[in-house]
Amino acid sequence: MSDASLNNRVFPCREPTPDELEHAIEVAHRVWWVGHHFADDPFQCHPYLIEHGDQSVLLDPGSVLTFDTTLRKIREIIPLESIRYFICHHQDPDITGILPSLDPLITRPDAVVLSHWRTNALLKHLGLKKLPLVCVEDHRWELDLGGRRLQFLFTPYLHFSGAFCTFDQATGTLFSSDLFGGLSKDTPLFAQDERAFEAIQFFHEHYMPSQEILRHGLTNMESLPIRLIAPQHGSLIPEHLVRFMFDRLKSLDCGLFLLTRTNSDYRRLSGLNHMLREMMQTLMVQRDFSAVAARILELAKPLIPVTDLEFFAATESGDTLHLAPESGFRGTIAQAPAACRAFLGMRRDHWQRDQAGPYLIVPYTGETRQPNGDPIRMMLILPLFSPQNDTVQAVVLFRLRENLDVDEEMAHILTQLSIPLGVAVEREIIFRVMDMEQKKSYERSIRDPLTNLYTRYYMQEAVARLCRIHDRDAHASITVLAFDIDHFKSVNDTYGHAMGDVTLRTVAHIIADSIRGVDIPVRLGGEEFLLFLIGSPQHVPPAVANRILRRVESQKFESPMHERVVTISCGISYREINEPIDKTIERADLALYQAKSTGRNKVVIHPGHA
Repeated sequence: MSDASLNNRVFPCREPTPDELEHAIEVAHRVWWVGHHFADDPFQCHPYLIEHGDQSVLLDPGSVLTFDTTLRKIREIIPLESIRYFICHHQDPDITGILPSLDPLITRPDAVVLSHWRTNALLKHLGLKKLPLVCVEDHRWELDLGGRRLQFLFTPYLHFSGAFCTFDQATGTLFSSDLFGGLSKDTPLFAQDERAFEAIQFFHEHYMPSQEILRHGLTNMESLPIRLIAPQHGSLIPEHLVRFMFDRLKSLDCGLFLLTRTNSDYRRLSGLNHMLREMMQTLMVQRDFSAVAARILELAKPLIPVTDLEFFAATESGDTLHLAPESGFRGTIAQAPAACRAFLGMRRDHWQRDQAGPYLIVPYTGETRQPNGDPIRMMLILPLFSPQNDTVQAVVLFRLRENLDVDEEMAHILTQLSIPLGVAVEREIIFRVMDMEQKKSYERSIRDPLTNLYTRYYMQEAVARLCRIHDRDAHASITVLAFDIDHFKSVNDTYGHAMGDVTLRTVAHIIADSIRGVDIPVRLGGEEFLLFLIGSPQHVPPAVANRILRRVESQKFESPMHERVVTISCGISYREINEPIDKTIERADLALYQAKSTGRNKVVIHPGHA
């Protein structure tokens, strides 16, 4: 071992200086990094040397580009003749390209290349003369160096069918091949903190086939007493970060290139993958659609120049549900813009026949220029298809801050976006329709079906709350107006019950049309009505009552009642603090009785307590 190498020990994992990187680096006891550091290369490759006398091992020897440097660094530690095993975790040229150059230099007859049979089936095409190809399977997935044991772990399809890793039991070092590899131009030799996972994430998302396969491989090795992970690419991972990296990788989505047709920009694809994953995660944890929409917008902005978004969705009743920021995405019934109205309910094959892609870009208005000559901003319409009948159940309108040049790759991204957006909108339609049906059901339960005035049931519930308020605040007064249609029995007897119903609806409409939104009109039954005026000064209720009486008296009915004059009588009582509302209604009834018994078509005010 040279003097230079004696001074180049960096474990426990301090970052070496640039001068130290020019030499072999001892990363664990008698385990050496003998790679070549390429500046600005995001795909740094790492050969490692296990120093063990004449049974030494070179793992993943390297490429033609690193041959001279790797050979020089090996010779700083041991003679090349001391290496008996050349372990190749896979066949890629950045790992095995050095072998044809090493082969002529090998002098010992027992030196071998050790790998999986699937790798060796390809390495034979290198035409090595001196180094025989031996399978790890023939060694029963382990290697005894004489006092030092290496264990091989099969990790199929990570990244190819015959992939495996090597574990050095003496130092707890896992030579992990492509697993835990990183992809970054500024990769340090040692990961310093959890931020190193970003480079590992990019690498695995596009390089590993699926989360299921990745989890399987990680499970096979996570029980090992690992003190250092030495991957082929990126940064070495010290012991304090090992558990964190395992946990993060096990939950990582992979197979990134499944998201694309033509684009190989892994960072852009990683951004798309992150967006889709976060969207689905948001849908799982968020019920509030406004929060879902805000998160979707936040995630879409890095990929699409969007300022806002809104949704128009068709319901089974034929209404169009509008979900927009203006209403806090609460959902209102509205008409969709002309630009997208015709799309709701359209079959997928018709959309594909009529549109150039999975989207449509149109101006906010039908014009292409604003009055001042500036171009009108555009909106992108994305259809969301129902999985049940393959028709457009909703459209998303992305408001763009600038025109969007949609190439084939962007069209594919929009198609991917439609999946979580469709889930979000379909779920919201269900919730909103249920909510509207509940409101309709409640309205039916509190509204008289003939007159649409409130029922006695609602009166008891609502007025009880108002009485509690009145008991605390005298200004929140309650006045009861009791109405009764004069000679209503003769209307039914003379013109039939159908015209009686017309009369009831007409009087009820006049009462409801003569009051404010805070007042409560009630049909008690038959021709009897109650009206609760809330917070009105004492001079107001008689004026309201007389106005209603005059409107009813002047109302013209259709034949056969065109000559009939209908009148009503009214009794008024003012609720006193802490008075039961039944007593107030009773006093209004007494006043009504007096109005009817003294000539009808008049208003009588009860003077006080009954």
